[in-house]
Amino acid sequence: MSEDRRRRAKLPAATDQALIAQYLDHLWLERGLSDNTRASYTRDLNHFACWLNQRKLQLLDLDRRDLQFHLQWRVEQQLRPTSTSRLLSTLRGFYRYLLREHLISVDPTLNIDSPRRGRPLPKTLTEADVEALLAVPDTGTALGLRDRTMLELLYACGLRVSELVELRLEELNRRIGVLRIVGKGDKERMLPVGDEALAWLSRYLRDGRPELGADNRIEHIFLSRLGQPMTRQTFWHRIKRYAIEVGIDKPISPHVLRHAFATHLLNHGADLRVVQMLLGHSSLSTTQIYTHVATARLQALHRDHHPRG
Repeated sequence: MSEDRRRRAKLPAATDQALIAQYLDHLWLERGLSDNTRASYTRDLNHFACWLNQRKLQLLDLDRRDLQFHLQWRVEQQLRPTSTSRLLSTLRGFYRYLLREHLISVDPTLNIDSPRRGRPLPKTLTEADVEALLAVPDTGTALGLRDRTMLELLYACGLRVSELVELRLEELNRRIGVLRIVGKGDKERMLPVGDEALAWLSRYLRDGRPELGADNRIEHIFLSRLGQPMTRQTFWHRIKRYAIEVGIDKPISPHVLRHAFATHLLNHGADLRVVQMLLGHSSLSTTQIYTHVATARLQALHRDHHPRG
């Protein structure tokens, strides 16, 4: 047994569960915790404590070699790098707390690197997929006209689904074809609406919305069959149904159309900073992921069509 472990063995006995509860109480008092965050911390710490207990160790016994061995075990179990990174973040906070409370003399998480996480490419649709999806809703009905307009607007402007369902009449200027969007962090941006989407929007406001709008005091543009503002969940289910009807077997959601908007713009030569502005990204690095999608598309085209591809 190392000198540090012998020194810790003289501490008053404390179960792992008590230490975890003590740490979470500290976080709640110091920073406040949502129920989801508390549950996540509790789950990670409990799972780690169980792994240690199977090896006759407790949380206070951990040293750097034990932690490295655990990380290697997670790799062998093919656990996701994202979950390992989250666990390491939780453990760093936990052991810094134990160090401040003089329950340990060395932080075992020091100089332990998080696993590299490959950033997943966003799932997107081809232009043919989008055209097929847009053509599915029955525009002879108020609901179908609403859905076609929502799909057109989502794809034409790259909106987040929350921005789409929250759109109000006062935020649309049909005369110049512009939307005023209040996005994440209450950041405002002005978005041009293409002629096609604007035509569908005008038709919906003239022929579709009056049939749905039982309460004229509601300012939301898109309404449910009961005359209430559309919800994200309802629209998500509608898109899923349309994708099944048209035979799109890729994962589909409103956000996938936002990805398609960005990818197709770049495929057609749009400037990355323009796409960043249209999407409402605060950092260009967030938008740069789409350049990888566009590059992958170009490589596929070269491979399929060039005689030496």
